[in-house]
Amino acid sequence: MYPHERSLVKNLAGKKFALIGINSDSDPAIPQRLSEEGVVNWRSFWNGPEGPPGPIATAFKVRGWPTIILVDAKGVVRYMNKRGDELDEAIAELMKENGEEFPLDAVHQDMNKG
Repeated sequence: MYPHERSLVKNLAGKKFALIGINSDSDPAIPQRLSEEGVVNWRSFWNGPEGPPGPIATAFKVRGWPTIILVDAKGVVRYMNKRGDELDEAIAELMKENGEEFPLDAVHQDMNKG
């Protein structure tokens, strides 16, 4: 999913959109390295040394990885575990509600570059 997520962050910069990740690796050096290498270009939080059952995942009742939660501008959870085209459609719908357009062609073009 990394290429798609990187493309979303790049093509939705300056819009009412934020991607926030939670990393479940038990070693904090792993998510740090992913950020430094540019694999992850969004804000990402470490779930703690417990790994998947850490405090953030527990608070959000995450049962599997990856879990995708889409929250609207009012802070309401609107979608869970959408992927691929369904994820893009859900993001586009939320952006439309805020008067913004989802640049689908640009996202897919960048995503296919890797």
